[in-house]
Amino acid sequence: MTTSLRASDTLTRDALAVLQPGFAGTSAPSWLLRQLDEGLTSVGLFGRNIDSPEQLALLTEQLREVRPELLVAIDEEGGDVTRLEARTGSSYPGNLALGHIDDPVLTRAVAHELGSRLAAAGVNLNWAPSADVNSNPDNPVIGVRSFGGDPELVARHTVAYVEGLQAAGVAACVKHFPGHGDTAVDSHHAVPRIDADLATLRGRELVPFAAAVDAGSKCVMSAHILLPALDAAHPGTLSSAALTGLLRAPRSEGGLGHEGLIVTDGMEMQAISATYGLERGSVLALAAGADAICVGGGLSGEDTVLRLRDALVGAVRDGELTEERLADAAARVRGLAAWAKGARSRSGTGGPAGHAPAHAQDGIGLEAARRALVVTGLDGYRRPSGPGYVAALTPLANIAVGDETPWGPAAELERMIPGTRTGTYGSTDGDVAAAVLADAGDRPVVAVVRDLHRHPWMAQAVEQLVAARPSTVVVEMGVPQASPQGALHVATRGAARVCGRAAAEVIARG
Repeated sequence: MTTSLRASDTLTRDALAVLQPGFAGTSAPSWLLRQLDEGLTSVGLFGRNIDSPEQLALLTEQLREVRPELLVAIDEEGGDVTRLEARTGSSYPGNLALGHIDDPVLTRAVAHELGSRLAAAGVNLNWAPSADVNSNPDNPVIGVRSFGGDPELVARHTVAYVEGLQAAGVAACVKHFPGHGDTAVDSHHAVPRIDADLATLRGRELVPFAAAVDAGSKCVMSAHILLPALDAAHPGTLSSAALTGLLRAPRSEGGLGHEGLIVTDGMEMQAISATYGLERGSVLALAAGADAICVGGGLSGEDTVLRLRDALVGAVRDGELTEERLADAAARVRGLAAWAKGARSRSGTGGPAGHAPAHAQDGIGLEAARRALVVTGLDGYRRPSGPGYVAALTPLANIAVGDETPWGPAAELERMIPGTRTGTYGSTDGDVAAAVLADAGDRPVVAVVRDLHRHPWMAQAVEQLVAARPSTVVVEMGVPQASPQGALHVATRGAARVCGRAAAEVIARG
């Protein structure tokens, strides 16, 4: 009886160890502290958990009082996807801007500074960078989150980013394996499918991941995408062919030889939860070779943790998941937590909370944003003599980005040219161009767009605005696939706060 109870306790602790749940609030709820004491080894942070760097540092310190060797993970890509600065916009441009500059030394420096901010706040695992090769310009979920469409360029910047983060004491997690770049479906909503043969995958999608593994990335995140060349029945997250046969297998056997942690993308995403269910999907992911179950972007609370814990324990007892596989996964999580604790001590960020910088200085981030700009029409451009009107033509929010993070040059233009006004327009607003012109009056118009080439309503509105008012300035803050339009066209390759500032400087000063 004693042996049985001890085995049961070990199984339960291992099941908790492999979970990376989210939670609500800016301080630790009692249930989370209780589950940390029971064996939970990771937590995931989102914008809802962060008010300030000082508050975040106190929160992570509170968590570590219960479990000193704790993985505190966050989805902080910089650029469009930020949790540290969800309310203001990021102080660092995202991957597409960095890839366009193509200076790996700069990319490494940006990642190191961002990693240093995370480490100072007690965060030691970053679900970044995106190593996806954005080979499909119509991709609705990757886009500016990718370094670009060339596999070798993406590889060298992925390596630089991994090196920068991990030198700051923060484990990198390259994503979304085996590659989410050639999709036209967002896996937050459905299962994307990539019909490329294995030779194409090895020559394109897998190139950055292989480079990241060679560079020592501590973690790889799986993608909820179907690649029939690897597995016609299961998406990557649930595919042993993808996770064990390709990612984990040694190079001598045709694999990538990754020895670190494998974490799933958010299991609450519809590609998994709507097809397999949260519990069943988590069991299948562990059985396929994943080590950590990410859940909590849209779910939080003790009920989710207990449901998944019990599902994993039950799967072992029913023979669907071996006890050894669960134990191996838990050991990998604990091993990374131990590395992160040591890295935190070595980097000198393990002292009292509250020493995280209140706000990143617009130094290297702004420098990078300025270098990423491509400006068309500057020779004949005359800077405005008075306040203008900024029309933000806004597509539906990408779930990974969220709709709470401000974007665009309006705030900076208002600071540089007092009296500047702004308005937001969407696809359901009827005749957008007419509405913009009516609202602008005699003010010069600045039309701000994201991925103009993917949104016919937006393209039509810009065409009509430029025809009616040739002095219109156009700022593209997404993938600059469409031809430049307007008296002045500014392509930022991302919508971070510093990208908006860099664009505003050009508009205001010429």
